[in-house]
Amino acid sequence: MKTLTINGNLREETGKSSSKQLRKSENVPCVIYGGKENIHFYAHKNSFKNLVYTPDAHIVNLDLEGKNLKAVMKDIQFHPVTDEIMHIDFVEVFDNKPVVVEVPLKITGDSPGVKAGGKLRIKLRKLKVKGLMSDIPEILPVDISRLNIGQSVKVGDLSFDKIELLDSAKSLVLAVATARGAQKAEEEAEEAAEGSQAAETEAEAPSE
Repeated sequence: MKTLTINGNLREETGKSSSKQLRKSENVPCVIYGGKENIHFYAHKNSFKNLVYTPDAHIVNLDLEGKNLKAVMKDIQFHPVTDEIMHIDFVEVFDNKPVVVEVPLKITGDSPGVKAGGKLRIKLRKLKVKGLMSDIPEILPVDISRLNIGQSVKVGDLSFDKIELLDSAKSLVLAVATARGAQKAEEEAEEAAEGSQAAETEAEAPSE
């Protein structure tokens, strides 16, 4: 995975008033959890551009006044009107413990179905994976060189060394369909996936 270093400052005060003052000075309030304690900090909004506005997954090296931590971004909140970053949650990660991150997909190969006039419909751009940091790749390649019109790729069709895919095996990744039938094919695949997920949830639910 790619790495990115962000220099931040520890927060002496927390709460809405303190967060508001930080945002006025173009800083972003943050919290990191998953370690021995939750740590509240802030950094200038420009520090997050290469983390937030990119499809790439990153391990973040946080330097908080000399305290160095490794983390992944867990959640981000944007202002509903201005789209300014309001708050970011990080999870501390360790070299010897599995981490859960979203990794972007990369389409490879030339589909004979697309060459024949079919339309490539991409439903998922990232997949949630679990593994050690050293084993998680920067991208997940999806080969479409054997896909003809009417064929598709689901999460269950994919596998990668040393990492576990956490998305539902029934989830549609992409499909090659005729221009007329593309929307119908997608809807049918989505309905089938939703039906499977509902059945799994019902089966797992404890009996009263």
